[in-house]
This record gives sequence, structure tokens and C-alpha cells, in this order.
Amino acid sequence: MHKTVTLNEESAPAVDLAKCRAILLKYNSATSADLIPVLQQIQDAYGYLPQNTLEEITARTRIPLSKIYGVVTFYSQFSLEPRGKHTIKVCTGTACHIKGAPEIKKKITEVLQVDERQTTQDYKFTYEPVACLGTCFLAPVMMINDRYYGKLTVEKTETILKSY
Repeated sequence: MHKTVTLNEESAPAVDLAKCRAILLKYNSATSADLIPVLQQIQDAYGYLPQNTLEEITARTRIPLSKIYGVVTFYSQFSLEPRGKHTIKVCTGTACHIKGAPEIKKKITEVLQVDERQTTQDYKFTYEPVACLGTCFLAPVMMINDRYYGKLTVEKTETILKSY
């Protein structure tokens, strides 16, 4: 299933392409086979995939912009919008749901004052519910960046969020 792409030039300022160009230099003659690693590195460098970096990839590799958008919108790992410094993923799978994930999600929304799939105004957090984190034995569980927090309660969730 593809993500919806909305481009708003006013909210997507051009970024300095120096990092993008340095990444593309590593892939001297980048091909379609290199596209995902190139996109991953550019996203790591900028925190998301700015419009002008995608245009730079097209200009330097001759990979059509439509193909690049096809890849970016297909894989959920890619973002066309600036993301928070910390990514919070909350499991919504069956075990987590039964053990309290809905209350955990409510608490996150309350503490961060954002809805699901949004980024806080200060770009500190991006909040993403996910279908499964593969850690049912920790239910309910959330992940902040690469760190798992399990057997959550509403109180424990608030304490964890405030520690960041």
C-alpha cells in the first residue's frame, strides 16, 4: 500500500545540497540498484528527504523522479516531512492491545500534544503506532529510537517521555 504524497513547496524549504552531493559521490555512477541505500543515507543526513535532494538524485543519476517517489512512498522508512529527533513507536498488536496499548497511546498523545503519525512542534518527537514490534512478551511495549520499553503502564509511559 502506498503512502499519500503531499508536496507543499512553501513548507518544504530547499536545503543545502552539500551532504547530498557527498553521498552521491560515493556512488560514482549510481543506478536504480543503489537507490534505496542512497535514500537511506540522505535521510540519515537530513532527518527526512527534502524535495531538492530528490531532484539532485534525478539530475545526477538520471533515475526518473517518478521512480524515486515510487520507492519513497512505498517504503514506510522514508519520510518527505521533517521528523522529530526521537521516534516513538507504540505496538498496537493483539497482545499489546489486550494489555493496555490504547491507554498508552492516549497518554502519549496527551503528554506530547500530538496525534498519531505527527511530529511535535519543537521537532523533538515523531509518534508512530505500528502493527507489531515483535516483543509480545513485553506487552504493552513502545520503542523510542532503538530502545524498547516494556510492560508499560500509563504512569511509566509519562515518566519515560518526560526523561527525554
